[in-house]
Amino acid sequence: MKHSLQLRVSQQLTLTPQLQQSIRLLQLSTLELNQELETLLQDNPLLERVEPGSEEANTDPYFDSETPAAETAEAPVAAPEPETTPPESAEQSDSLWDEAPGSYAQGDDEEDDGQQGAACTETLREHLQWQLNLLPLSERDKTMTMLLIDALDDFGYLQQDLGELAGMLPLELEVDPVELDTALKHIQHMDPIGVGARSLAECLTLQLQALPADTPGRAAALETAQHHLEILGARDFAKLKKLLHCSDEQMRVVRDLITGLNPRPGAEYATNDTRYIVHDVEVRKVKGQWVVQLNTDAMPRLRINRVYADILRRNRDASNKDLSAQLQEARWLIKNVQQRFDTILRVSQAIVERQRHFFEHGEVAMRPLVLREIADEVNLHESTVSRVTTHKYMLTPRGIFELKYFFGSHVATDTGGACSATAIRALIKQLVAAESTKRPLSDSQIADILSQQGIIVARRTIAKYREALQIPPANLRKSL
Repeated sequence: MKHSLQLRVSQQLTLTPQLQQSIRLLQLSTLELNQELETLLQDNPLLERVEPGSEEANTDPYFDSETPAAETAEAPVAAPEPETTPPESAEQSDSLWDEAPGSYAQGDDEEDDGQQGAACTETLREHLQWQLNLLPLSERDKTMTMLLIDALDDFGYLQQDLGELAGMLPLELEVDPVELDTALKHIQHMDPIGVGARSLAECLTLQLQALPADTPGRAAALETAQHHLEILGARDFAKLKKLLHCSDEQMRVVRDLITGLNPRPGAEYATNDTRYIVHDVEVRKVKGQWVVQLNTDAMPRLRINRVYADILRRNRDASNKDLSAQLQEARWLIKNVQQRFDTILRVSQAIVERQRHFFEHGEVAMRPLVLREIADEVNLHESTVSRVTTHKYMLTPRGIFELKYFFGSHVATDTGGACSATAIRALIKQLVAAESTKRPLSDSQIADILSQQGIIVARRTIAKYREALQIPPANLRKSL
């Protein structure tokens, strides 16, 4: 084999450290950006943050390597984490409490808010343990009861079988399931009423049994909770009236009594982790035009440390090589932070321009929009627009929205146009809100109404959007 040398010319894309940092900063949320900057500030003495209140803090947030910038001031908006999943039986009948007047879900007055705020300072375990210490029980009984308290979930339910729990304990303790059953009875007599239940039916039964014996509808409600809860959950009131041998008025009393109970007695003591978001841009209407502005409170103001910069100017020998590298890194970071906010502003302006009807009229006026449209408008790649719109938020007169919210697929209309999925979901919500509770609209009927308005949507698409809105089907929306 003969060896030879060949010269080839080719192009290759190389991601420089500066470009890698720019991409990374672009995909971070505002809070994540500030966390990243804190780490970089500790590692690089050439980089510093301008303290709030100083004269330099009032200058423009963007600057060259010698110009200051201001510290971030967070304007958080609470975004609670999703709740823990309740027992399956409770989940199946959740729709019972969705529209129940006076039920646990309707406590939005100021007094209830104050009580809930106070309850959050004490966990369910601590609340039950305090009551347990007041009971005249032996140490062994208290130990058994405390074991079951520790086994309760966030909603106050006991998910594990008593026999299974007894089998998990050391044999030398000689724990009988009967002892655990007695301990469970102690818990079920504690506050909040219904805690320690093993099912939704048992939870409601405990609360009904605690009511005065002469409470109207109590007996029928007990029978319903113990034997016919699934029928009530399905809103098959005709069948339930036959089983209970009651009239329409008596049926309403039973329904209102059950829906006035709390299916999750331990929820008010659950600790909810709260996430915070900071809006990156603000949208306001000025002289009839929608104007986009950056949230200056969310923009970190950075500068080069002048002391170290002066040292480097005076001494440009090899001994300061590390400081020179850190100076260059600081300049890159300042430039990339500026570029990040500039890109967010450009993309936000393009979004607002295309969705101006949404800001005027709401969700029903949302138009279909895809990443490519914005990418072509601002001369960026689609992947860059995707990074810009992820975990970046816009403050508008209609609320705070993630930038991704303004993008969505489209559905054809009979005029050859298109309607956004967001607008269709808004129309579905309006139709359901205005429907008769005695004769709720089926998915097919909703599809027919939309088709009369020129929007062609299949029944299965209506069902998908309805489920995404957490709207139950027609049979579960039916009431007396």
